[in-house]
Amino acid sequence: MSIHHIPLHGLVAATHTPFRSNGDLHLEVVEKQAAHLEANCVPFVFIGGTTGECHSLSVDERLALAKRWMEVVRGTSLQVVVHVGGNCLTDACTLAQQAQELGAVAVAAFSPSYFKPNSVDTLVQCMGQIARSAPQLPFYFYDIPSMTGVQLSMTSFMEKASDSIPNLVGLKFTNSDLMMYQELLHHPRGPWDIPFGCDEALLAALSLGAKGAVGSTYNFAAPIYHRLHAAFQRGDFEAARLEQYRSVLLVRKLFSVSYVASAKEVMDMVGVPIGPPRLPCNPICDATKKQLRSDLESMGFLDWIQR
Repeated sequence: MSIHHIPLHGLVAATHTPFRSNGDLHLEVVEKQAAHLEANCVPFVFIGGTTGECHSLSVDERLALAKRWMEVVRGTSLQVVVHVGGNCLTDACTLAQQAQELGAVAVAAFSPSYFKPNSVDTLVQCMGQIARSAPQLPFYFYDIPSMTGVQLSMTSFMEKASDSIPNLVGLKFTNSDLMMYQELLHHPRGPWDIPFGCDEALLAALSLGAKGAVGSTYNFAAPIYHRLHAAFQRGDFEAARLEQYRSVLLVRKLFSVSYVASAKEVMDMVGVPIGPPRLPCNPICDATKKQLRSDLESMGFLDWIQR
């Protein structure tokens, strides 16, 4: 069976899941998230992933989140990639099946991370089970060893998985191993679609051949990365390096506070209030919010994100 594959080129925003102050889902906000991203010329959203606090959501909540996003983007230019990974493969299959029924552009899944696959062969088995639940959709493995603790060769994975997963089209590569990234981009079994997942090193990936990128800061700082990409394309590496360093400063500041909570606060700064994170991610107090806003303003952040 052939599948319709739209490569994830350009920016793919790994979106936050909006919550009310009491921790309940606040799906009415999705419309504002989508409008903000469309206004900032972001063509794809990657929902229910790490940024979306997927491990803190129930299956029913993830199903509701995907349904809401697909309702909201109807008639817009946005395309939705649904992340379906988790520790329970049966749940992941349920999410993948729904994503296909809803008309998502693709599905992705990261590895189980409590009981971890101990070999590439086992990982291929796990991902094959999920991918077969949405056989008409392009499937991406989401490699993020810093979070899952699963550090296997993606070159070996793609070689073996390509033989048994017909709808496998590539990887979401949130991995700092640029040697492996190049091996994947140039592999004779390819070409595979391998969007890069480290916002703070996008320029390096572009110079190696990346065509797309999935990241959380694209939610609120897309203009920085649009300028970076434009400068790269015209060969102005001085300008491109400036924009990349702005990204580094931004990411460093958010991590110095508490990344998930501070990133959600930045969304509020840009006019899209998505609420606090859900436990076990802690919210930040009012004093810390005030200091974060002051630091970002002093840094020039509000000028950096002007379209």
